[in-house]
Order: sequence, then structure tokens, then C-alpha cells
Amino acid sequence: MTVCIQCGGEPKYKCPTCCQPYCSVPCCKQHKETPCSPPPVKEPSAPLETHRHTTYDYPTEDTVAPETLKLLEKSAGVKKCLENPHVRKILEELDKSPHPDELIQEYMQEPIFTELVDECLSVVEPPDNKDK
Repeated sequence: MTVCIQCGGEPKYKCPTCCQPYCSVPCCKQHKETPCSPPPVKEPSAPLETHRHTTYDYPTEDTVAPETLKLLEKSAGVKKCLENPHVRKILEELDKSPHPDELIQEYMQEPIFTELVDECLSVVEPPDNKDK
């Protein structure tokens, strides 16, 4: 079980520098009083050899390469979807939720959210150019 590096409480956040868990603003401030450094870079396992500079703690066969995720920044379709304040509100709620997987199931019923999902998938998993 992971615990806060300052007080031993239940962590909700990770230090952006060293990735150590902490539970609150006071614990974060206390942690920042002493310098920390990034964790050592792990060598990726064989299936993820394309991820030379970034590794994932728990990769799966569905893990998307960081280079591919960067393409989302340039997608006109994703940017257009994000112009909608309702979509941004949904994303904020998902980000804050302790159980985003449950919320995603709910939001997948909303056409505006599925439009964003479809745009994201079209970037990270482009359709095959094969004849069907």
C-alpha cells in the first residue's frame, strides 16, 4: 500500500519532480523544503521498445506511445471538441473523480463526449487503409 511520504496518510497526488506520493498541500509544502530529484529512468521491456525516453509503471498491450499522444496536441478535431465548455467540464470532473472509469461509462452516453473520444482515437489509432 502506498502512503504519503510526509505523514503516512492516504496519498492523492505525486510530486511532479520525484514522483513520491503525498496527500495534501501542507505535506507537499513540507516535501518541497528539501530538494528532490527525478527517479531513475527504467529501461522499457521488449514490447515497449519504442518508448525510449518514457516508460510506464504498468504498461499493457493498449498503452499508447508518448510520441503518439503528442499528436493529440496538433489535432484540429480534438481542439474543436475542446472549444465546447461542456466537454471541458466533463474532463475536469473526470480528472477530479476517484472513480473516472465509472464516470466514463456514463459520459459515453453523451454525443458531445463520444465525439471527443472518436477524435482522440482517430489520432492514436488511425483507421487501416485496407479494403474491407
